Amino acid sequence: MGSRERAEDTGTDLDRQDWGATRSWVEKGLSEAEHIEKVVLLRGGWTSQMRRLDLRGPAGRRSLVLRSFVKPFFVRHAEGLLTREATILRLLGDTDVPAAALVAVDATAQYCDHPSLLMSLLPGTVRLGDAGADERAELLARQLVRIHRLPVTTQQRPRTYQAWASPERVTPPAATERPELWQRAVHVIRREPPAYQGCFLHRDFHPGNVLFTGTDDDPRISGVVDWVETSWGPADLDVAHCSTALALLHGVPAGMSFADRYVAAGGTLAEDGTAHLYWRLLDALGFAPDAEKVAVPWRELGRLDLTAGVLAQRLEGYIASLFSRYA
Repeated sequence: MGSRERAEDTGTDLDRQDWGATRSWVEKGLSEAEHIEKVVLLRGGWTSQMRRLDLRGPAGRRSLVLRSFVKPFFVRHAEGLLTREATILRLLGDTDVPAAALVAVDATAQYCDHPSLLMSLLPGTVRLGDAGADERAELLARQLVRIHRLPVTTQQRPRTYQAWASPERVTPPAATERPELWQRAVHVIRREPPAYQGCFLHRDFHPGNVLFTGTDDDPRISGVVDWVETSWGPADLDVAHCSTALALLHGVPAGMSFADRYVAAGGTLAEDGTAHLYWRLLDALGFAPDAEKVAVPWRELGRLDLTAGVLAQRLEGYIASLFSRYA
């Protein structure tokens, strides 16, 4: 795990009562005479609270990252989510995917104040600005191809993907002037999912979960984080999720071009355009009506321009472009 673009120093966090048990759990696993020197709250997360723990001991300084689920919904599902992430981090340790190393996990809060996972700190930062977005998108496409090609045994295969949208839960933007477009999109995902060739999916692959080093002109991926939703399913679904995020962050053309970048990097998508459209819309409709859910952490990382209105307009334009190309 790596740091987000902005971090808030929370030195008083050392003495907070709601993490005393968690701190004791962490310290029991440290090397002799090593202690937590500082705690930094990492910003930009949505599902969980992320802390960087700066440690000091006889051998010098190092840092770890602590993920804790504190929201009631995610606490209820924490055992499955954190157990899955721990399993995946162990698996990725033997691959060339730049993922954090697992240190410890307490998925049921048996010892911690909240369900928690402790991992290594990766170098780099999340970059969401428009500057250098094209260069980063090329790297994202290549990295995603490598993830999808990971060889796993039947026993190592993660769970089958879960859809994040359903026809009855889609809420179009209140101010839309194109209700028929939304009705058409919902109609597409009413059908049975198309047949697919399954592969290893990150399932939440987007710019907010990838760390970069280097300059905007010469960026390099230094880490891929947040493996709690790792699944088995169609490559189209991972491509769809990253495409939607790019459309919201940088505009519709950025979202529409990512699939082409993925194929150019050696990836394989559904040959049938209607099948690919299904997966793209299944993801995009999960962001309706205005993608405010992801906008909050993005604004925390500096994208104050991503208002609900801007995102709703981009999402609708993206859906229209998907029909223009694939229907």
